[in-house]
Amino acid sequence: MQCSWSKGREIRLKIVKFYTKNVCALCDEAEALLQLFQRDYPFEIEKRDIYTNDIWLERFHLNIPVIEINGDFLDCETLNYETLESFLKKHV
Repeated sequence: MQCSWSKGREIRLKIVKFYTKNVCALCDEAEALLQLFQRDYPFEIEKRDIYTNDIWLERFHLNIPVIEINGDFLDCETLNYETLESFLKKHV
């Protein structure tokens, strides 16, 4: 998704990769937090179902939900309102 400015310049929204799966209460809560923070931080959520990719499944199956920005990760062990807000402030 791109946003256009009136002077012809375009900016690209930062992509937040969200590794998830169906039927995951923690994932639903994390997604709700991401959507809440979209009001204050300009980013696009790219949902990635770990069951659609063997590499994602192997890497993240015990840690979802996982949020990735620029190669840095937050997983279920560290993900909460405060850590997500700090993570977004650092990267977006």
